[in-house]
Order: sequence, then C-alpha cells, then structure tokens
Amino acid sequence: MEDELGDVFFSLINFARFLQLDAENALERTNKKFIHRFTKMEEEANSTGRALQDMSLEEMDAIWNKIKKQ
Repeated sequence: MEDELGDVFFSLINFARFLQLDAENALERTNKKFIHRFTKMEEEANSTGRALQDMSLEEMDAIWNKIKKQ
C-alpha cells in the first residue's frame, strides 16, 4: 500500500509540473494552513474549558469546519 501511495504522490508531483505549479510550495502553503487551523481549533476548545483529546471526532469536525469558513 505504501508503494502505491508513493506512486500517487509521484503522479501528483508530475501533474503539478505539467500545470507549471511548484508542488513543494503548494505543500508548504498547505502545511501552514493546517497548522493555523489546528492552532485555532485548540484555542476554540480551550475557550470552552475542554481539550481536543477529550472531544469526539464529531465535535472536532464541527470546530474544524467553523474555522475553515472563517
């Protein structure tokens, strides 16, 4: 399965090159966006007196989707 996933990644990088996009830059931007959203999730949970590890996946998804809309 990991080999197949690696093939998918390789194909996506080649597709990005075909589109004349910088795959590394796109990944870096995505990582920064994720870190920002996750930090906001933690802040939102803490503001209600809870920790993320104490929340259900549904509760975390609700917070994630709220932050994505902002």
